[in-house]
Amino acid sequence: MALTLKQLLEESHSTVFLGGAGVSTGSGIPDFRSAHGIYHQEHQGPSYEKMLSIDYFIRHQEEFFRFYKSVMLYPHAEPNKAHLALAKLEQAGLLEAVITQNIDGLHQKAGSKNVLELHGSALRNFCLDCCRRYTMEEILAAPGVPRCSCGGVIRPSVVLYGEQLDPEVVERSVSLIQKADLLIVGGTSLVVYPAAGLVRYQKKGGRLCLINRTPTPYDDMADLVLREDIGQVLAEAAGL
Repeated sequence: MALTLKQLLEESHSTVFLGGAGVSTGSGIPDFRSAHGIYHQEHQGPSYEKMLSIDYFIRHQEEFFRFYKSVMLYPHAEPNKAHLALAKLEQAGLLEAVITQNIDGLHQKAGSKNVLELHGSALRNFCLDCCRRYTMEEILAAPGVPRCSCGGVIRPSVVLYGEQLDPEVVERSVSLIQKADLLIVGGTSLVVYPAAGLVRYQKKGGRLCLINRTPTPYDDMADLVLREDIGQVLAEAAGL
């Protein structure tokens, strides 16, 4: 009998999910590196990676926010089957945590409680001068460069290219993965580091399931590789 994700979940005492942009494509948010991803859209000027860098944010704030607001923010996006399935698995005691590279907050909106955001969140924004907090809606409504009532520039709490990941979030993620009997990785090509390197921390003897439309560098390590729609795969495993 072929091994299934549902079987792996039932046999595991501690399961962790590590997800990328592909988890949210079903919510209308494009990924980055697929054939239809953001990086393959026609675009004149600096590369998207450069425009999402801390250096570009510092030097070209008007252009940064014009790009960021139009390409990176999806205020009307709703959780899809993948988000809802992961929330249900957590509620059923079958999933310990979600570690995500996404900044959209959809895991929490779906009901997941233990979510570690490697790249921060577009829902949280703060003034660089006084640290006052602002919502994504306030960022979108602000003309040009968003400014605080104190006059300071407001920036999103997201990790830009050229910045380090939050060491506390990384440490917690590594600790969870090291203890997991089962690591499910979905919606990510596993080519962007340091997030991709988290797979290497899986404990010896732990099982690995990869859910992605395209091959990853870790396919040979996996106990189960699924090339199917991640929302459908997780929904079936969660009984949705």
